[in-house]
Amino acid sequence: MASDWRLEGEWIKNCNCAFGCPCDFNAPPTLGFCKGMLGMRITKGHFESTRLDGLVFIATVNFPGPLHEGNGQIQPIIDERATAEQREALFQILSGKHSAEGTLFHILTLIVTKIHDPAFVPFEFSFDKNGRVAKLVAKGVLETEVEPIKNPVTGAPHRIEVLMPEGFEYREAEVGSANIRSTGAIKFETNGSHGSLANVVQTPAGVAA
Repeated sequence: MASDWRLEGEWIKNCNCAFGCPCDFNAPPTLGFCKGMLGMRITKGHFESTRLDGLVFIATVNFPGPLHEGNGQIQPIIDERATAEQREALFQILSGKHSAEGTLFHILTLIVTKIHDPAFVPFEFSFDKNGRVAKLVAKGVLETEVEPIKNPVTGAPHRIEVLMPEGFEYREAEVGSANIRSTGAIKFETNGSHGSLANVVQTPAGVAA
């Protein structure tokens, strides 16, 4: 864990579960399995001397049961604008080799048993955390949108925030309603499932903000 890196940016995590990601509560997936995506638009970041500002990366995931039981699959999807040096920097961060034990990227190495070939694609990304609105398009691989949860009686927007003082993914997130259409190596589709939006700072020691 000698390398110096830092990622600041807009974090999105959408999955097939009901609102309120069970993983955040140490509970089993709503349907018994987890298919979803997570990722970030890096507003400011680096790995050693390589700048990563402005790039987007996501990963689609598939777990047959609770995440802590492992046997997961993952496909990295990287911004096609990244240079060869930047791609390698992102892969180094995602590898978990430069993160402390118990941090997000290290944990992923313990629960993922199959890594699909990465995709390098153009991205569209819009993000409004407070408005609980976001849209991410990884061209030809994945599309996902988040909107506010609606009151089932009145249709009015419903606001839920999750605070996790010891969270390894984020400290605070807005919860929304997500649609996902994944056509890459891990294929699935959801409508009105869970979505999380957060502003995150990740470092080798874990979440800094």
